[in-house]
Amino acid sequence: DREYLVRVNSSPELVQALNDMPVKTVNGATVYIKDIGQVHDGFAVQTNIVRENGTRGALLTVLKTGTASTLDIVNHVKQELPKILSGLPPELKVTTLLDQSLFVRAAVGGVLREALTAAALTALMILLFLGSWRSTLIICISIPLSILTSICILSLFGETTNVMTLGGLALAVGILVDDATVEIENIHRNLSQKKPITRAILDGAQQIAVPAFVSTLAICIVFVPVLLLTGAARYLFTPLSMAVVFAMMASYFLSRTLVPTMVHFLLRPEVEIYAKGEENYHGGGLIWRVHHAFNGLFERMRHQYRGALEWSLHHRGLVTSLFGVFVLGSLCLTVIVGTDFFPYVDSGQMRMHVRTPEGTRIEQTEVAFGAIEDEIRQIVPKEELDNILDNIGIANGGINLAFGDSATIGNGDGEILISLNQEKHRPTLEYEREIRKALAEKFPELIVFFQPANITNQILNFGLPAPIDIQVVGRNPANFGITQQIEHKVKLVAGAVDVHIHQEVAYPEVRVNVNRTKASEAGLTQRDVANSLLISLSSSGQIAPNQWLNPANGVNYTVAVQTPTYRLDTFDALNRTPITAPGGSNTQMLSNLATMNRGTSVAIVNHYNVQPVYDVFANVDRRDLGGVAHDIEKIVRETKLPKGTFINVRGQVQTMNSSFVRLGLGLLFAILLVYLLMVVNFQSWLDPFIILMALPGALSGILWMLFVTQTTLNVPSLMGAIMSIGVATANSILLVSFANDERAHGLSSMQAALSAGFTRIRPVTMTALAMIIGMLPMALGWGEGGEQNAPLGRAVIGGLLVATFTTLFFVPIVYTYLRKKAPVDQDRQIEDEQHELEGQEHPI
Repeated sequence: DREYLVRVNSSPELVQALNDMPVKTVNGATVYIKDIGQVHDGFAVQTNIVRENGTRGALLTVLKTGTASTLDIVNHVKQELPKILSGLPPELKVTTLLDQSLFVRAAVGGVLREALTAAALTALMILLFLGSWRSTLIICISIPLSILTSICILSLFGETTNVMTLGGLALAVGILVDDATVEIENIHRNLSQKKPITRAILDGAQQIAVPAFVSTLAICIVFVPVLLLTGAARYLFTPLSMAVVFAMMASYFLSRTLVPTMVHFLLRPEVEIYAKGEENYHGGGLIWRVHHAFNGLFERMRHQYRGALEWSLHHRGLVTSLFGVFVLGSLCLTVIVGTDFFPYVDSGQMRMHVRTPEGTRIEQTEVAFGAIEDEIRQIVPKEELDNILDNIGIANGGINLAFGDSATIGNGDGEILISLNQEKHRPTLEYEREIRKALAEKFPELIVFFQPANITNQILNFGLPAPIDIQVVGRNPANFGITQQIEHKVKLVAGAVDVHIHQEVAYPEVRVNVNRTKASEAGLTQRDVANSLLISLSSSGQIAPNQWLNPANGVNYTVAVQTPTYRLDTFDALNRTPITAPGGSNTQMLSNLATMNRGTSVAIVNHYNVQPVYDVFANVDRRDLGGVAHDIEKIVRETKLPKGTFINVRGQVQTMNSSFVRLGLGLLFAILLVYLLMVVNFQSWLDPFIILMALPGALSGILWMLFVTQTTLNVPSLMGAIMSIGVATANSILLVSFANDERAHGLSSMQAALSAGFTRIRPVTMTALAMIIGMLPMALGWGEGGEQNAPLGRAVIGGLLVATFTTLFFVPIVYTYLRKKAPVDQDRQIEDEQHELEGQEHPI
């Protein structure tokens, strides 16, 4: 009346029981596994060794998808680790070797510190110019609100808070003060006319609404080139541009809404002071005394500037010639400055690849790695060294190698990850040079090269081990010889280091030449010979994988049959390998069926777009990437190639050239859009042209700043150039607008230009200084990852320094050249508009 489960003892309870399993019966005698072999708890043939500080271990790598946040993934892993470790043996030691979130947090923290420092310095500068703590408070409140608004909009677009978005917000800090400052300054101007506070606020906001919007659009438009970028550069810099644009639009909106409201509540005490007389403005406190002293100095400088501008206008031919020579001379700096795709980021890690001679066993490779570790410890002081991680060979078993960018091809090579003390260490580039030199002298038989260790350069390399990849493509057998010639020539290029050929073509091999006739007579096929050899040398797991379930712990173990490796140490031992068919009816020794001889073969075959390729990789040191690539391209052009063979230069070089072309074309398009925008605003084709005359000065200043700071021209510095062009355009709008106002009141072009420069030097200087001071922390490049945004800050500072002088001196000169005689109707129209918008101010 009961049901029973029927269980067969098909799987033994213990590993040792496998030894007692019968294999076959011969002449009435049973042969057991223990008679022909030994079953024991072992391991597969080792093809991968991982060591931490010389001690063997196992390495578990956690990868994230492209859309996931590094910080979120790391936090969740850390939350789950205690649960996982609780079920492991207590003697098992688990150590975190690499935590990318540490660098990300440090980099984000560095950008935040830069932004806060920039905001504080900008606030002090505004306080110095305005002399009103209430007005400064309003401006300081509008900045973080604009930033928070931008962050909210970015989140709607699926962007995270990262180094690039925060870098964009830090970039915007210096210019976010513009809208609120212009609004407050114009309200102060209306208050000085003894207007009631409500009327002063309404008139002040109305007078600058359209010009401020045009200036904001001009700055936003210059970021159009970023949309033309492709590949990794697009994903890096589009969030930065979006952060700036959203912050600018939020700043404009707040300056039209929140700022007037706060002025209405906070500036009421100052209204009474205005009513009593402007001479009593700000009272006699410390802030007023400092402001008064600064104002005195500024006024003296202002009058000196008037004299200098007047002299320049009377000698405009000489000044124009000198300026033209300066701009042309500055363009020559493009050759000296050099070009890079992205600045080097010091993450405190060095990633080194070591390749031993072809055919080196993994045990000997480990010995070589140990010797290299000892040499590294001689170079890097103990207090600066965190750990050294070796990853030798390639792990077997279901690992998709496409997920990594490792250049390892076999048991004879591997990687060494050197992590430095994050608190204090010398620049990693200095250590790389010392290690490279020492290893080349001590281990000439080894190929040693460095790979990008930081995540940014790994992305920009697109998985390649070096920024330059010279790829010889084609099926001609002579291509490897051509590759060797190119390698030899590239090694002589100044700045090219770690030059090597990726493929190995002389890997030692044993060639088994099967006599198909003899094999057929024995009832065996070529496949039977190959399978028998594979089982003997690499285990039966390669042909027929089997699993044994341990009932004690519920874990599956691979059961594999293999000849012990120590028994296969000679040709004779290999010749004694039994060859059987699947049925096992006939068994022959390998020596009866085949002969053997030594030879060489390729260790790895690479294809690109179906075509076979050979790769020459090269790193760059003490020179710009563009300069090294230029010399390499010259070598490629001079190389004679057989029919059907061609050479591609890939890597960062290819992406850099494409990005520069796209940014250049996009920048020209953005300048055209800004010009057309100003044409609509000014109702003139000539005034926008005068305004754009500040741009040659901005570009010259950028080149000089990059030259002085030993910074290359790269994508971040081009982003800074874009930003400085937008601000320089806004400042020129201010000057030309005021000059038109003066001409509308009957002044000559010379008098109007002189009056515009003298009157508008304060807002022009305020805007430039706010941006320059705001960019100073970023330009210094302090903190983790600060190197990647430093060129951006330096380009902005250099561009605005020279562009400000160009706006104050050269733009008035161009104005006098092109505005000698303006149409009477246009003057009348300008005058009518001035009557309608009495006292109109333009954005700073």
